[in-house]
Amino acid sequence: MYSVRNVSEDLFWIGADDRRLALFENIFPIPRGVSYNAYVMMDEKTALLDTADYSVGRQFFENLKHVLGDRNLDYVIVNHMEPDHCALLADIARDYPDAVFVGNAKTFQMISQFYQLDLSDRNLVVKEGDTLTLGKHTLTFVMAPMVHWPEAMMTYDVTDKTLFAADAFGSFGALNGNLFADDVNFDRDWLDDARRYYTNIVGKYGTQVQAVLKKASGIEISTICPLHGPIWRENLGYILDKYMKWSTYTPEDKNVMIAYASMYGDTENAACALANLLAERGLKNISVYDVSNTHVSTLIAETFRCSHIVLAAPTYNAGIYPVMENYLTDMKALNLQGRTVAIMDNGTWAASAGKQMAARIEEMKNMTVLPTMLSIKSALHGDRADELEAFADMIVESMK
Repeated sequence: MYSVRNVSEDLFWIGADDRRLALFENIFPIPRGVSYNAYVMMDEKTALLDTADYSVGRQFFENLKHVLGDRNLDYVIVNHMEPDHCALLADIARDYPDAVFVGNAKTFQMISQFYQLDLSDRNLVVKEGDTLTLGKHTLTFVMAPMVHWPEAMMTYDVTDKTLFAADAFGSFGALNGNLFADDVNFDRDWLDDARRYYTNIVGKYGTQVQAVLKKASGIEISTICPLHGPIWRENLGYILDKYMKWSTYTPEDKNVMIAYASMYGDTENAACALANLLAERGLKNISVYDVSNTHVSTLIAETFRCSHIVLAAPTYNAGIYPVMENYLTDMKALNLQGRTVAIMDNGTWAASAGKQMAARIEEMKNMTVLPTMLSIKSALHGDRADELEAFADMIVESMK
């Protein structure tokens, strides 16, 4: 059974949801599933904007054929060549032999890498600012390299002021029938997944995202159609502001996140005691995470959100506890910057994790490591309460 929605009079959503997939890109947990968005523009000429993952191919083709009816497909616009959006290109090429494929030079290079397709007599290579007229609708193309692949581009419908944003402005999560962001409580139900999606997938490329946002500021946009998650047609400033913060590595919230690793509970105990002291000093919305039981993608998203981070971990094989080291590696890989970090470590003998964690943080851009580190020998006891109090005071003072 087909399942399509009108985005506007001439534009149709023909995507599908996948709630069976456990790991996006075989890395990121998606307990709420994911949507694969694709769109068809019906004008004097017809245009398909992106396809979908092979897992939802049956639904995609039912939707496409229903919208097209007895009409031919004239253009296939490929904004992004990641397989969850291009897996059906070969099937499209076979089923619609007259369709012209539209992309930039890097797009067609990647098509030849993924598929044994000869599109030499049916391709249209576009560059920044080129236009394609479908009839009433005129499309123009905005290059978005490294957001987050080198061939990525966006398509802008000049007529309806709709931006087809590729992997930008997307989110994890199946759509549940509500296609538009204004049909859901986005702040409550979607923001965490949108943040986790951006920070882990696009987060490294803040400079490139800023370049695209600068381009976007020069055009009037009424609707944003991403390839994952809800479509934006109202309150666009909300998601644009989030992207501005995330891409400039600006904390959303001035608060403390405590990320601890604990083998037998003693480091956890110290982290919880610290959280209580911070709360007693008036800090609100403190977040505490066990890095062994929290997926690193959530830790990264929260690190982008929060202004101050406390890292607490035991020494392990004379190094940093492995799950904490993995978290720090992702922080650096995703170009996190501009945070204030306090460090606690633990060691029954030869504690060295604290110094190594500090060194890893100092390798990152514009990071501040607070001067006093709290080092625990096996367990934190009452005779060191003053040190823990002073450690809490240092963190509070750094937030003023």
